Amino acid sequence: MKRIMWYLLVLSILLLSACSNNNTPTEAQSGISGELTIYTAIEEELLQVYLESFEQKYPKIDLNVVRDSTGIMTAKLLAEGENTSADVVWGVAASSLLALDKEGLLAGYTPKGADKIKDAYKDQGDPMKWTGNTAAMTGITVNTAELEKLGLPVPKTYEDLLDPRYKGLIVMPHPASSGTGYLTVNAWLQMMGEEKGWNYMDQLHQNIGTYTHSGSKPAKMAAAGEYPIGISIVYTAVQMKEEGSPVEVVLPEEGLGWDVEANAMIQKEDKESDEAAKAFLDWAVEEDVMKKYFDANGFSTLDKEFTLPDSFPANIEKQMYQENDLYWAAESRAAILSEWESKYGTKAEQKE
Repeated sequence: MKRIMWYLLVLSILLLSACSNNNTPTEAQSGISGELTIYTAIEEELLQVYLESFEQKYPKIDLNVVRDSTGIMTAKLLAEGENTSADVVWGVAASSLLALDKEGLLAGYTPKGADKIKDAYKDQGDPMKWTGNTAAMTGITVNTAELEKLGLPVPKTYEDLLDPRYKGLIVMPHPASSGTGYLTVNAWLQMMGEEKGWNYMDQLHQNIGTYTHSGSKPAKMAAAGEYPIGISIVYTAVQMKEEGSPVEVVLPEEGLGWDVEANAMIQKEDKESDEAAKAFLDWAVEEDVMKKYFDANGFSTLDKEFTLPDSFPANIEKQMYQENDLYWAAESRAAILSEWESKYGTKAEQKE
């Protein structure tokens, strides 16, 4: 009899547990559904790595992801204005989002968990207009094998890049089409002051072979030996090294130019997509997703210590230019791009 009673007790517990699970749906079963259009500048090979957990968590939300470089995506959003099809902007430069906010295109929303993001990498408004994931940083990708053939030293500073021996050997991103290009130009103008910054770029222009429309392309071109020196995004340089290319990732002694890869919700009169958009923005700053940003970039905005991937340079955050003013970058964007194009646009690569 005791054995039967014990069996019935265990069976009752199991049934209660099953009922409890059924009555408390997981977030994946929560019923949030619909279609969400996301504009992003995140590197293409990282998109699915990041999105896998969202698709598992919210299988009823259909994602339409539109991807291009930061400059192109910013221009597209500004041109579309209030008629944009985007519901969410994900992983686009914060300086670009500030320019969008100036045009009244961003809606206020503070994602769950945003309090754990470091203050320097999120909007200070309430509600927030944007939150950051990671930072895109400029480094110098050097093909050591090619420089050795040419009998040339590895540049360690921005100043080194002005050496006449590097004439025609350097490639960097076009700031109008590439966020990496713009954050680099912006950093020089802030580090050196505007007059010295433009003078620096006048001299550097003599050594530039071409300006690419992608922030990652200079690193890839350096790795392939097309140009021995590429001013490019640090993440891509590290990736090329991991794949076995004879490259060195140089972090210039003067400091790294950077911008925050950030997220925001687009202001819409039709609020139909709001619930899905908020779910996406909550997910985008969750700790497990932040860990993926960290693994890819060697940095995340979360106030938490992660173990740095072996391939990334140590203390990368300390080498980021500390006085970087994203608001100045946003405010000055149109004037800087106009002057830059008039001075150096003749060396821009032809768009495919």
